[in-house]
Amino acid sequence: MSSSPARIPPIQCLLTFEAVARLRSATLAADELSVTPSAVSHRLRQLEALVGLKLFSRQDFGLTTEGAHYLAQVRIGLQALRQLPGHSPQEKRLTRLRLAVPPTFSRQMLLPRLALFRSQFPDVELSMQVAIPLLDVTAEEADLEIRFGIGGYADVEELRLLDDEITPVCSPDYLREAGPFDGFDTLEQVQSAQLIRTPLEPWGTWFRHCGIALPEPDAGAQFNDAGLVFDAAASGFGVSLQRLKLGAAWIESGRVVRLSRQSVPSPNSHFICWKPGTLKRWECAAFVEWLREALR
Repeated sequence: MSSSPARIPPIQCLLTFEAVARLRSATLAADELSVTPSAVSHRLRQLEALVGLKLFSRQDFGLTTEGAHYLAQVRIGLQALRQLPGHSPQEKRLTRLRLAVPPTFSRQMLLPRLALFRSQFPDVELSMQVAIPLLDVTAEEADLEIRFGIGGYADVEELRLLDDEITPVCSPDYLREAGPFDGFDTLEQVQSAQLIRTPLEPWGTWFRHCGIALPEPDAGAQFNDAGLVFDAAASGFGVSLQRLKLGAAWIESGRVVRLSRQSVPSPNSHFICWKPGTLKRWECAAFVEWLREALR
């Protein structure tokens, strides 16, 4: 005997779910649908009971992972129902979202996950540009910006996205040439190596952790992009400080090797930032919530 087919949720529940997820407000959704906020809450509870899923994670209507996946299917279904027989489909109007991202964060953390955002929010067209880390410089104005630093920015609101830890690394060839380095935690070892410098990750963090009384190095190769620092270490320029999350691909591929089992928290983190009022736009709020969950 075949099992009973799954019950299709009422259309008003699906319309309410899509509106609340887009507007992130029961009140705004109620106004759009010409119902009361109480009716919106009732429809959402009914939908969650029917599908057996928790769709929203918090009272600010951030979607759960299951809710985001279900929203994508609901939007496809609603779009199909809006299309009348005999009428050619209208050109879909996309909502543009302008994003500024540091290059290495973009390549290593964002782009590998971006297909998930596109599948969940097909109506959002992302326009991406490069942001210069620490300087917070972009070529054009952006709706959302990924910044790298200590936070506490005066001109924007922010959400911490990614903390990281650092540890010294070098290429296998450089280790054979200049090593061995047993922990890279003594004055003698540090002074015997070529140190790769970057303002993004000062050596003082590692020196203080190891109790090494040295000033910040003022000689040696220097780069202002994390990916270039990691590539320089892999190419045998010397020893660099590697961020374990951002630089995981270099370590996992064997292009660089760790010189210490220890790691120390970096003073800098990645933040997503926006001007006050930006998150009233549903697409901006959706991206912030999605990226926060994707990087957990």
